[in-house]
Amino acid sequence: MADKRTSDEIRASIDQTREQLGTSLVKLRDEVTELTDWRAQVRRNSERLTVAAAAAGFLLAGGLGGAGSALFGRRKKRR
Repeated sequence: MADKRTSDEIRASIDQTREQLGTSLVKLRDEVTELTDWRAQVRRNSERLTVAAAAAGFLLAGGLGGAGSALFGRRKKRR
């Protein structure tokens, strides 16, 4: 059986839903702004990023050194 509501009750429900939607949209906008702010992300994770950059530099330098050694070989020591 359908719930019988007056037009005033329906209007009040629509107004309440509209207010909730407006609040939800403001919260969503704030969250999206926070998540897409890369500067804030860097500030919050600066230690992790520093460690990751150091590790990447170490691996890159080792990778280049290893490739150079493979391409050019080791130099023989003179006696």
